[in-house]
Amino acid sequence: MRPEDLAEVRSLPLFRNMRAANFQSLMQGAYAQRFPSRLELIRQGQRADFLHVIVEGSVELYSEWKGASTTMAVVGPVSTFILAACIRDLPYLMSARTLEPARLLLVPASDLRAAFREDPEFAVSIVSELAGAYRSMARHAKNLKLRNSRERIACYLLKQSELAGGADRFVLQVEKRLVASYLGMTPENFSRAVRGLEADGVRMAGQTVTITDREALVRACPPDVLIDGPDLESMSDGVSLPGPGMPEDRPARRAASGPRRGRETVA
Repeated sequence: MRPEDLAEVRSLPLFRNMRAANFQSLMQGAYAQRFPSRLELIRQGQRADFLHVIVEGSVELYSEWKGASTTMAVVGPVSTFILAACIRDLPYLMSARTLEPARLLLVPASDLRAAFREDPEFAVSIVSELAGAYRSMARHAKNLKLRNSRERIACYLLKQSELAGGADRFVLQVEKRLVASYLGMTPENFSRAVRGLEADGVRMAGQTVTITDREALVRACPPDVLIDGPDLESMSDGVSLPGPGMPEDRPARRAASGPRRGRETVA
């Protein structure tokens, strides 16, 4: 493993308060591996053997049932998945596949559980990560259950604008089909709803979003802190997609790697 990778992993909220000896011991059993684009990394229902740390690239977390599939999150460097299944020694609730060539660090789940019992500060960090991810999952469920498709899109785009520093023009960093799936709709319904929102102050051309009337868009779906968040000083992004880029940035790829910060998702 490259020293710079080890330093980045150490900086994650999940690991930064561990005793140095315990972190070194945990990393001794871990190994880095490169994966090609569109490769399935884990399958829902399989036993959780490894905690995955994304060092490069991006990964889609998704679930399937009776031929239907839905995107749960898209995660990039440097972040981890799927902590809950590893700690509980239970099957994964989500599958994961790379969206582009990626490099991951695989940490044996058995070593993770041993460190959890041994290191109190690490245990506190794990509980904090899981609590943050749970709250994110609850917010996402409320958004899907309490808002119609038009409202979900409006609030999602307002949130992306906020993440872009209040910009009225920004670029989605994942394909629109993944945004649609994450918001609980088909790509066709997503496109129709977006066209319907043009009268409410938003226009989308490819991956580029332009807010033409922010007040009208807010009226279409007033943000709610109990649904849209964020929690102050949250350690976890939970179930989420990468934040936006600016139009002058390089063209959006299939999925951007997202901000290089420590985050966690849950299954």
